[in-house]
Amino acid sequence: MADIFARLLKDAGGPIGQHRERAHGYFAFPKLEGELGSRMKFRGKDVIVWSLNNYLGLANHPEIRKADTEASAAYGLAYPMGARMMSGNTAKHEELEARLASFEQKEDAILLNYGYQGIMSVIDAVCGRHDVIVYDAECHACIMDGMRMQLGHKFVFKHNDIADFEKQMERATALIAKQGQGGILVISEGVFGMAGDQGKIKEIVALKDKFEFRILVDDAHGFGTLGEKGAGVGEAQDCQDQIDLYFSTFAKSMASIGGFIAGDKEIMDYIRYNIRSQIFAKSLPMPFVIGNLKRLDMLQTMPELKEKLWSNALKLQNGLKEKGFDIGNTNTPVTPVYMKGGVEEATAMVMDLRENYSIFASIVVYPVIPKGHIIYRLIPSAAHTDEDIQQTLIAFSETKKKLDAGAYKVAEIPDDWRNVKASDC
Repeated sequence: MADIFARLLKDAGGPIGQHRERAHGYFAFPKLEGELGSRMKFRGKDVIVWSLNNYLGLANHPEIRKADTEASAAYGLAYPMGARMMSGNTAKHEELEARLASFEQKEDAILLNYGYQGIMSVIDAVCGRHDVIVYDAECHACIMDGMRMQLGHKFVFKHNDIADFEKQMERATALIAKQGQGGILVISEGVFGMAGDQGKIKEIVALKDKFEFRILVDDAHGFGTLGEKGAGVGEAQDCQDQIDLYFSTFAKSMASIGGFIAGDKEIMDYIRYNIRSQIFAKSLPMPFVIGNLKRLDMLQTMPELKEKLWSNALKLQNGLKEKGFDIGNTNTPVTPVYMKGGVEEATAMVMDLRENYSIFASIVVYPVIPKGHIIYRLIPSAAHTDEDIQQTLIAFSETKKKLDAGAYKVAEIPDDWRNVKASDC
């Protein structure tokens, strides 16, 4: 019999964990300090931050800080105690659910303590062993993990490929007919968080006349950013009434903790009494509930926040395109920047940007994406300034020239990189 820990450590910590000794604290688990905003401190130095999903700039807004402080002083973090089903329900929890449902033009909504665990548990509550899930290939890890708990069949369609979606739906429909039981749940995202493109939700729901299915949309990046009122991808694509289960998180536009699922009252009632992550977990603390009510107020009554977000996003994206960068097919604030290069070049470039240009941006390399490719993901917000954008465009332009010239190929991550100085990059 093998030691289970020995098996875990045999591969040196996994595809990402194998680099932990060098990466920890800089490339992985970095510490951003100071007031939340477009500029923070990294290793004691001021940097422009493009890695926070603080879309509407609410994270450090004075009105938000005031509401959070007052709610914490009034209730503390313990109230209410227990799971909502047993002893943790309040009128404020129900008020937030009702307002979210109304905002999303749904009959009812359920609060979730966390977005990640919440959507996993929704999938678990809705799908049984005879059901089939058909999902977009680029769905988020939380959806993948939710599906891992399911015993039924899953069919994946190529990202935003409606022809392939129909092909997989035909397979799923045939399997259901063969089984003589079960149904189909389609899962897509409203906004794909890495590439920034919207899911083809309107085209998918249009096929309800051809196939029988229900659809769950994860709109974590669309809620608050898309649509005339910020209600998300369904509003933006004029198909909200066809989305059966609308999910989002408070961790992005709302700059908070928690999430929600919204839909018809009957199915919400079913989920409310069968969603294990909420039935067996402590209720969302009152300060978060009151704080999220305030955030929803501001989202609904201050359209200038979304307007500023989009103004900044378009300035950044247009500036990158004018300088010859490939930002893919994004049609949302999420701004990917695609480049060619190896892991060593990518790490050297990141260090150069952080140490010499004061730019903190997240990067994705192999094994998350194929070898030879680099993706930066920039997240503009309403809190960024024109100066932030211009300084970033200059930095990316100069470091891209170095990358193309091979300047980063000879650079290696020094063993003592934690003590690296700007002049060493």
